[in-house]
Amino acid sequence: MSARGKLKIFLGYAAGVGKTYQMLTEAQELKMQGADVAIGYFEPHGRADTIAQTAGLEFVPRRVYEHRGAKFEDMDTVAVIARHPQVAVVDEFAHTNVPGSERPKRWQDVQAILDAGIDVLTSLNIQHIESLNDQVWHVTGIRVRETVPDWVVQEADEVVMVDVTPRALLHRLERGVVYAPEKARQALENFFTETNLTALRELALRQTAHQLEERREELRVPEAVVPMASGRRESILILLTPHPSTAMLIRRGRRVADYLNSSCTAIVVAREPGMAELTPEDRAAIERHLNFCRNLRITPEIIEGKEPAKAVSAWAREHGITQIFVTRDSPDAHRLVHLARDMQVTIVAERVRHGAAAT
Repeated sequence: MSARGKLKIFLGYAAGVGKTYQMLTEAQELKMQGADVAIGYFEPHGRADTIAQTAGLEFVPRRVYEHRGAKFEDMDTVAVIARHPQVAVVDEFAHTNVPGSERPKRWQDVQAILDAGIDVLTSLNIQHIESLNDQVWHVTGIRVRETVPDWVVQEADEVVMVDVTPRALLHRLERGVVYAPEKARQALENFFTETNLTALRELALRQTAHQLEERREELRVPEAVVPMASGRRESILILLTPHPSTAMLIRRGRRVADYLNSSCTAIVVAREPGMAELTPEDRAAIERHLNFCRNLRITPEIIEGKEPAKAVSAWAREHGITQIFVTRDSPDAHRLVHLARDMQVTIVAERVRHGAAAT
């Protein structure tokens, strides 16, 4: 069985910073060194300089899908694996696949390619990292719908930040290098403001620095013998409820756990067996939240208790939890603060923006 392939992510903070160009430049260099390189998927966006970087590289033909009477082209993952190059170039890591594809997300296709022993070069913008979704929305007013779980990015063998200043990026946009004139004008009036770009760039720099520090820690000393200054390792617990703001809470808890290098657990308290006290809609909401947790590699737990706050505090104490995250909308929030005085209880309020868009 082949060893798993290595994943290299070219990370940017917005379209046009040069992620794909840099990715293709590396692909060309690898080919010159004798590596077998093939392009599994490339999105040109009409950018002449980037398209020129594909010269001489082999393309694996795309697969055609039919959906609602229309035809769409997408990456043929089976064909990429069958071709089995040493290195596959796969653009737009966060892409949502065409309905009818074997997997819903391109990052999942990349996992299959890596499992086949093929190295992958891919591109990703910072706003597509799942736990940053709320921060990006608050800064830009745009809710990003296509996301990649943090653990997928963290498991990459290398993350390279491709950086230009916001001012330089705006100049590229104005010159028509990034988008066609009409789309560029719309972008300048909406997402591509200097304030937005500066904030996103800061997020990208912090994300890259955080991953670099994590990698240094891994190389410096085995995790099992890392001394804890406080004498105990941090452990995060997230209280799940049917409320929509729970998704935001999950992202926040995951993000904090990553920064603290701590375990992260999500808990549901059922007052009746099988959560029989909940309406079908609320049960469905809980299941969505539990699946979201699994996708972010947060351990889910379901316990029973007539008094949720009391049950959560007891469970947390028994399992060595140090921090509990709960939404302001939870009816048990303030009761939990009182009962879990030996732990840090954070009540998280969902930020509200008006006129926010989605992408």
